[in-house]
Amino acid sequence: MNTTVATGQEGGAAPTATTHRRPGAAALTTGLVLLAVLLLASVVLSLAVGSGDVPFGDVVHGVLDPDPSVRAQLVVQEVRVPRTLAGLLAGAALGLAGTVMQGVTRNPLADPGLLGINAGAAVAVVFAMSVLSLTAPEQYIWFGFLGACLAAGLVYGVAGLGREGATPVKLALAGAAATGLLVSLTDTMLLTDSETYDQYRFWQVGALDGRELDVLLQALPFVLAGAVLALGMGPRLNGLALGDDIARALGQRVGVARLVGAVSVVLLCGAATAIAGPIGFVGLAVPHAVRMFTGPDHRWVLPYSALLAPVLLLVADVVGRVVAPPGEIQVGVVTAALGCVPFILLVRRRGKADL
Repeated sequence: MNTTVATGQEGGAAPTATTHRRPGAAALTTGLVLLAVLLLASVVLSLAVGSGDVPFGDVVHGVLDPDPSVRAQLVVQEVRVPRTLAGLLAGAALGLAGTVMQGVTRNPLADPGLLGINAGAAVAVVFAMSVLSLTAPEQYIWFGFLGACLAAGLVYGVAGLGREGATPVKLALAGAAATGLLVSLTDTMLLTDSETYDQYRFWQVGALDGRELDVLLQALPFVLAGAVLALGMGPRLNGLALGDDIARALGQRVGVARLVGAVSVVLLCGAATAIAGPIGFVGLAVPHAVRMFTGPDHRWVLPYSALLAPVLLLVADVVGRVVAPPGEIQVGVVTAALGCVPFILLVRRRGKADL
């Protein structure tokens, strides 16, 4: 429902200002429950659908009580369950991280690439492959996590120089500069090592397959810690959205709020990168899609993004399994292909102020 307010103006037509009435708390709570149901359906879809034909009965047994003598149940237990859990963890982490980044930087185009996180993870992974000769994903993905953390710390440290601290503009500029430097280092190592390039190009696309439960369990504490910090940032992000001066007038410590936000983003993006590689677009697009229903209140945007992002990632992964049999398309490719058109339409429909 729209509410239109008109004010008279001498010598011309009366301008109009239109505001959109946002759903109430009951409607938002109902939407959150429905989104949780949709996430559950996405989990079932991810477990039941794949490049191989597995009867649904074997899917249920493969999850609850697998029989080692039945190959289909072992496929579910050893391949699809870890893959689905990877999608849940990485998706929730990316959705929360994108929302916090856009709120902290007040930049509607913020994503893990803005603070040099993806570039830091990439240079660390290439170093592990090329210099340390690590070839297994469970060996080098933690270098990606470490690289993401160091890159984000470098960007925040550089942006924090000066009396005004890490302002949104300084964060964006420092992130762009760090990204350029780290990408050049990555390219330099890849140009001198073709074998490393062959390994790196598959990691760079982003994928959920081939992830062991041990890796997911190691990443889980980082995701949980980052999620707790991010979900508690709702009121602070609402204050930062009004501007630094107003946020300070409301009693917020702007520097502390940005620091907490940066820590949560590093934990979430680092864990997501360690789990699935540098998957793009999810953290950028999901918060915008959520705001179309919830409005700008981050107390609702954050939990909605935490549920919608894994739905997008799991559905994209299922699509990648079935569109090109007998092979598969990596989930990072599918998320970009599925999401770019709706996001372009969203940008065309709504101005920057609405985003």
